[in-house]
Amino acid sequence: MGVKIRLARLGTKKRPFYRIVAVDSRKKRDGAYLENLGFYHPLEKDENQVQVKEERIKHWLGIGAKPSHTVKILLNKKGIMLR
Repeated sequence: MGVKIRLARLGTKKRPFYRIVAVDSRKKRDGAYLENLGFYHPLEKDENQVQVKEERIKHWLGIGAKPSHTVKILLNKKGIMLR
């Protein structure tokens, strides 16, 4: 089982809201996930856009979870991924 850290879309039409989740790579985008790791609000101001649980993200990255391209960009903005 490969674990990915990716976005799950919530919210309404034209008002997106995303949950950053750890999920089995074979599951659907909005399907069941292993753990909720934070939120991404693209319509909010910069300081409130990304809220993450740093310790849990570092845990999942430490055991081999692969972040999606978008999540990698968000984590770099927060200073969590230094790769």
